Amino acid sequence: MNRFFITTPIYYVNAKPHLGHAYTTIVADALARFHALLGEEIYFLTGTDEHGDKIAEAAQKAGQTPKEYADAISGLFSSLWPQLGITPTRFIRTTDPDHRKAVQTALQRVYDKGDIYFGEYGGHYCKGCERFLTEKELVDGLCPDHKVKPEYIAEKNYFFRMSKYQGQLLAHIKANPDFIRPRQYRNEVVSLLESGALEDLCISRPKSRLTWGIELPFDANFVTYVWFDALLNYLTAIGWPDDPDYASWWGVAEHLVAKDILKPHAVFWPTMLLSLGVPLYRHLNVHGYWLVRDTKMSKSLGNVVEPLAMAQKAGLSGMRYFLLREMVFGADASFTEEAFAGRFNADLANDLGNLANRSLAMTTKYFGGTLPEGGEDDAADAALATLAAEAVDNFLQLFGAAQFSRALEALWELVRGLNKYIDAMAPWALAKEGRTARLGTVMAHALGGLRLAAACLLPVMPEAAATLLRQLGADPDAVSLAGQDRIFTPLPAGTAVAATSNLFPRLEAPAKEAAPAAAPKAKKAGKAEKKPAAKAEPAAEVEFEDFARLDLRVGVVVAAAPVPGADRLYAVSVDIGEAAPRPVVAGLAEHFAPDELVGRQVVLVANLKPRTLRGTTSHGMILAVKHAGGMALLGPSAPVAPGDRVS
Repeated sequence: MNRFFITTPIYYVNAKPHLGHAYTTIVADALARFHALLGEEIYFLTGTDEHGDKIAEAAQKAGQTPKEYADAISGLFSSLWPQLGITPTRFIRTTDPDHRKAVQTALQRVYDKGDIYFGEYGGHYCKGCERFLTEKELVDGLCPDHKVKPEYIAEKNYFFRMSKYQGQLLAHIKANPDFIRPRQYRNEVVSLLESGALEDLCISRPKSRLTWGIELPFDANFVTYVWFDALLNYLTAIGWPDDPDYASWWGVAEHLVAKDILKPHAVFWPTMLLSLGVPLYRHLNVHGYWLVRDTKMSKSLGNVVEPLAMAQKAGLSGMRYFLLREMVFGADASFTEEAFAGRFNADLANDLGNLANRSLAMTTKYFGGTLPEGGEDDAADAALATLAAEAVDNFLQLFGAAQFSRALEALWELVRGLNKYIDAMAPWALAKEGRTARLGTVMAHALGGLRLAAACLLPVMPEAAATLLRQLGADPDAVSLAGQDRIFTPLPAGTAVAATSNLFPRLEAPAKEAAPAAAPKAKKAGKAEKKPAAKAEPAAEVEFEDFARLDLRVGVVVAAAPVPGADRLYAVSVDIGEAAPRPVVAGLAEHFAPDELVGRQVVLVANLKPRTLRGTTSHGMILAVKHAGGMALLGPSAPVAPGDRVS
């Protein structure tokens, strides 16, 4: 069996976890699940980095020992991951006994090789980075990350001959173009190595200044520099140096990091491995920052997004999907409530949620929830199968290459294609015409495509995808993307499916901040002051027979576009189970964007006399309520089949 070893950075325990930590770990979890579905044996490693200046300082401020402080913060990380659907193979801590032992073994081996020497050094030490910065790294005399002036420290320490391996590392990167990906980060490291600016690395701290760390095995007066300690966790977890099986895991190792720790992982770590005689890892996957109001998240700035609060708002599956879809891997991405709600509503509520609900509801309406034997496939069915094959192949290739946003966009070609297939095949018209065999074929193809999409989404949103698979009569635990499950097939006759699906109820978009009140205008002479509008009086009573004359139908909006020359009107197409969607003109443009309407279930007055507005004829009325905050659409409290009558 093939193996896959994925690691996150081990997170520093100087602050509680935020969205940035959650993103990296969710990506690693998704990759682990993806490779497991491909039939591979998985090792997924995460954990906490617990030594160094910042931890000792934070513990002192908290009135705790460093170990007590580290235990508390590490516990926040380890307890959060299960709540976000994250299931690592091991949660490692740098205070673990096996890790301390492995670090001391590595130090002794590098020292015995002659790659560690004692010397004196004076430099600009940044406490936030916990390392000495070169003059070239400073920006206006400040640390570029922490925006503070480093302290100049001169002291005797031990140094690793990192510069000795500069040429060997550069040659490896050039010979393996995807060693560091995306490419822009590879280019950054190549530029650094080609500049000849690589210096030796200070790898100790005197105990006179810091005692919280792993003691050097060859000098009890010093502790290990935090990076030389932390990076070795990737070997500790798989049993280096004593377990002979470690090599089979290390040969497929993939690291996942944010761009702020590119240099330690792309330069410090591989040169350490070269000195130890350990082969280099397979890939270093580097992502950008999550920004809030175009600024990197920071506790001091108060712009940290809490991952649990985000998950509670839209559900865990919605959160995981948003993070993987919204960030183009390698680039920065902005988090806003508006972007979150917009992506959720467009992709999940409208596209996938609407597809699932309408497919299941129509199968229930026309066949009692159990698929019958269908007829022969036609050209439209063959085209759908081709689309599905291309979409899934692209998804699998891109996801495996850590291009998650592009992979999901490729998969959505199938999701949107299935919605278009249903619109074009018009099951409601087939049912009306009594073409039962063709209707069965159409529903089997729609549900088969949906099952394939759900299988691909298991790594991204395991909870929702598993629920959807069960609604389609499939066992999520038996799904594999290594064989037949990755190939499009219609859902078999005799499969019983759920009556409806409501996995992704729409999110209300966050209220926009009110504009500042304008200064009152001076009254014009002779012009009467405008009085506030009076409250509408209750309408006159009507007989039941009058009400019963209204044909109120539940429909699904399948398209919406502005009416030319009209600021407030949309031309809306509503599926109410007829041969073709019903064209309706609605005054909704002031309150909804077109993509906010598509996929929504609405109530339509279906027997209203046609009326032409701005050259467009409307064959019905969508019911809505105006209120102080804007406008709300009327709809059923749970998904129902298009065309069901309100009674």
